[in-house]
Amino acid sequence: MLLVLWRGSTNPPRGNSSILFFCFGPRSCNGAIVGNKTSNLKNLCAVAEEEAEAATFTFVNRCPDAVWPGILSNAGSPRLEPTGFELQPGASRALPAPSGWSGRMWARTGCSQSQEGGRLVCATGDCGSGSAECAGSGAAPPATLAEFTLDGSGGLDFYDVSLVDGYNLPVLVEPSRSASGPASCAAAGCAADLNAMCPAELRAGGGAACRSACDAFGRPDYCCSGAFASPAACRPTAYSQVFKTACPRSYSYAFDDPTSTFTCAGGPDYTVTFCPAANPRFVVTPFSNYCERFFWLVLGLWTEG
Repeated sequence: MLLVLWRGSTNPPRGNSSILFFCFGPRSCNGAIVGNKTSNLKNLCAVAEEEAEAATFTFVNRCPDAVWPGILSNAGSPRLEPTGFELQPGASRALPAPSGWSGRMWARTGCSQSQEGGRLVCATGDCGSGSAECAGSGAAPPATLAEFTLDGSGGLDFYDVSLVDGYNLPVLVEPSRSASGPASCAAAGCAADLNAMCPAELRAGGGAACRSACDAFGRPDYCCSGAFASPAACRPTAYSQVFKTACPRSYSYAFDDPTSTFTCAGGPDYTVTFCPAANPRFVVTPFSNYCERFFWLVLGLWTEG
């Protein structure tokens, strides 16, 4: 928010009028400036407009079929508009987000109008709204989630791609700039086809999605709940290892933070790509065959025992 006070006989101020600017907000100019030029007002208004829009999210669909992105703001964050829309193959759409925004994004697949009532029903990631917009409702698991907190602790953006609620399609998150150091602005996500390697007991939607072990079985050790509600107690399982090996830059279970949360400074924009193509900044080597998957399952069960 920009508050402008001036002293003089003209409106708007010009000439020798004294202008006092106060900027408020997470990414504001944090102070006051006194000037006597109309250009100062124009320049600072431009800065204020830029600061009010913290980032632009560009959604890109490289899947062979249409997807319906959904957007859910966290409690206390303003709702982005729209909260959902259709995105045809090869299409993209940009949405601005205000400073300090936090929330999650995903893609619904296999959506069609129901014969009764004309409600939009999706095979995976359905938010239950019955329309293109999710209007404050989240994705029904399993769904691949892209999660963001803009301008968080230390002025950094935090972002990740989570498979904690399962997987329905590949998702890649790329900041508009790269950097070195702790805030590396690295690409995050899962480019592998987990549906093709999903254990039979986790398959959902006829193979259109892959459930998490927590969703499938509800056990505390899979859900990191009850006696397992801490990083020390809740460890990787055979099932989460399947996800992690295929998608090392994604959350595979609730406490998979060290290798799964990414940061970026400087207020970049973000591209969220569904079904990303090969990208030199983001290389994932999936399981070469089912024997390798079987090896990780056996290894995980052995270590759990």
